[in-house]
Amino acid sequence: MIKTTMTAIAMATMFAATAPLAAQDPTTAPGTQTVTGQRPVPGPEIKGFITARSGDRMAVTAEDGTKTIITLDDATQVKGKSGLFGGKGKFGASSLMNGLPVTVKTLQAGETLVASIVTFRSNDFKTASMIRTGTAQGFEEQSAATTALRGRVADIDNYNVKSTTNVYFDTAKHMLTEQAKADLCAAAATAEKTPNALLLVVGYTDSVGDEDYNQELSERRASRVLAHLQQVCRWKQFRTLTPSGMAESDPAADNGTDEGKAQNRRVAVNVLVSKAVDGL
Repeated sequence: MIKTTMTAIAMATMFAATAPLAAQDPTTAPGTQTVTGQRPVPGPEIKGFITARSGDRMAVTAEDGTKTIITLDDATQVKGKSGLFGGKGKFGASSLMNGLPVTVKTLQAGETLVASIVTFRSNDFKTASMIRTGTAQGFEEQSAATTALRGRVADIDNYNVKSTTNVYFDTAKHMLTEQAKADLCAAAATAEKTPNALLLVVGYTDSVGDEDYNQELSERRASRVLAHLQQVCRWKQFRTLTPSGMAESDPAADNGTDEGKAQNRRVAVNVLVSKAVDGL
């Protein structure tokens, strides 16, 4: 199912047709000459996935990893093809969300690319919308597509760590303290203000206990933290990477002291931003 969906989305990216660019005098094309003050000329056609939005700019990343920054203006036409809405539909710039496969016809003014027509398949728009809103029904209906789209940013080495919040646990326990609950919601609120942020939750233990026990305990701690973030702090499920337990690996302090062990009985909540979009 995942393979089928990936193929369908890739096909959409490669073969989605776009309406021809209407003939116009490039010296009077709305919104283009004001970008750089240079005479606009027809630019390249860009195909790929939207990987970032910031104001009137978006990043489109091709299958080979090439990223192109494209400017949107009042003259940009946004169109959906077939599927959900039937035939062709007109959309606004707000429809251009992360994860959506698009084909973009451009005008070029100096080094700036301005989108003249952005086209996408309406079924892909439906999938991206469900991932964005995080509805339970949407995830059940589109689980394979969700996995496929999120899988494109699954490598942790592709992220910058913007901040880390640690919450701590009593010996052999995985229940959250009231302080931990407050700290988690504060961390989620801060992360919400960071564009394109994802959370990575990692659980740890001190050195007391055997390896198998500590592995299970670290996973329980991570799962409890993730549940609180999503259920109480209202952090969206689709903005969370898979949690993990690391047992007594990567100690934050010396396990030879009680104070050190207390610092190691923790879950780290890391705020991540993809290196491909950080700073956009």
